[in-house]
Amino acid sequence: MATGIKDKVAIIGMGCSRFGERWDVGTDGLLAEAFDEALTDAGIEKDRIEAAWFGACIDQVNVGNSAIPASMALRLDGIPVSRVENMCATGTEALRGAAYAVASGAVDIALAVGAEKLKDTGYGGLPPPYKGTFNDLWLPMGSAPAGFAQLAAGYRARHGISKEDLKRGIAHVSWKSHQNGVLSPKAHLRKPVPMDTILQAPMIAEPLGLFDCCGVSDGAAAAIVTTPEIARSLGRRDMVTIKAIQLSISSGIETATSGWDGSHVRNTRVAARRAYEEAGITDPRRQIGLMEVHDCFSITELVTMEDLFISEEGRAVHDVLDGFYDREGGGVPCQVDGGLKCFGHPIGASGLRMAYENYNQLLGRAGPRQLPAPAFGLSHNLGGVPYQGIAAISILGLHA
Repeated sequence: MATGIKDKVAIIGMGCSRFGERWDVGTDGLLAEAFDEALTDAGIEKDRIEAAWFGACIDQVNVGNSAIPASMALRLDGIPVSRVENMCATGTEALRGAAYAVASGAVDIALAVGAEKLKDTGYGGLPPPYKGTFNDLWLPMGSAPAGFAQLAAGYRARHGISKEDLKRGIAHVSWKSHQNGVLSPKAHLRKPVPMDTILQAPMIAEPLGLFDCCGVSDGAAAAIVTTPEIARSLGRRDMVTIKAIQLSISSGIETATSGWDGSHVRNTRVAARRAYEEAGITDPRRQIGLMEVHDCFSITELVTMEDLFISEEGRAVHDVLDGFYDREGGGVPCQVDGGLKCFGHPIGASGLRMAYENYNQLLGRAGPRQLPAPAFGLSHNLGGVPYQGIAAISILGLHA
């Protein structure tokens, strides 16, 4: 009977490029920046890596959507390298591939790496997919801000929350992230934004203003994984292991039935239940020490607090306003490094970048952002749209 991968895979090295408008380097340079840090952190020679998974979604560097660019950029000579893509969960998908390979015994040491250069596309947001029949069938929302504005409307209607309270709630989410981003040297946006500026910003898609939408960035992140036994043989005492990785992908049921009211993201709830069961977490509000969630828009973070079963139904807006998710004094700090709001969302990198923050927090080396001894770090990605898409969750913790 399947038991999951809890504590079967240790992360021995992670790296992250500086995120932003990286006109100074190509995708190969971003990959090398993240990989070099991960390799140094792991303290191993590159030839110890036996397989790799490369996450990229839109980046035009891909040769026939292959893994060749990553293999060439990192000189991964002669080993299998697989290119994966799963919309906004692409970075977590790369980590899942590497972790599963180690957990299965197929390889001893594996690499997960993800990168994207969105600034080179010339779009102000995520570029739209190529026009085609399939796109018309499943992506009717028109734009990402419009789709997530619908999530805000559904959430407000279900729980009877006033426009004013919801606006203040999502503004606090944005304010909090910008406060945290100041302390992240690799973040794209590193300036605090006053609450009044957020509340009075131009409207993008009601109730989402300019500062409620994440930016467009270039970036890369990487992880090197192995078994706990091999990690110990390499001299690792404090060891971060993967407690759970779970994905849930829509079958279209949200829009095919009348059972979904647009107020939450069903796939996040499905993935969260599975991840908590795999990790042995029974009370996430008390056991999770910090979270990196998919705040593509501020409303997404707020609703995700309920979809992850941290806040009770209809209470996330009140928990946010009470500071429960703040870095200082919060019960479960969220976006300690500034999140997508301050890093942007280079799709192939985001899931791994989130894990990078949790990894460093668990090891006590997050510098001025460091939290006091978190037990578990959770990462969450949401791809596609709230009603038909992908949710991915990874949970990391120190190995006993």
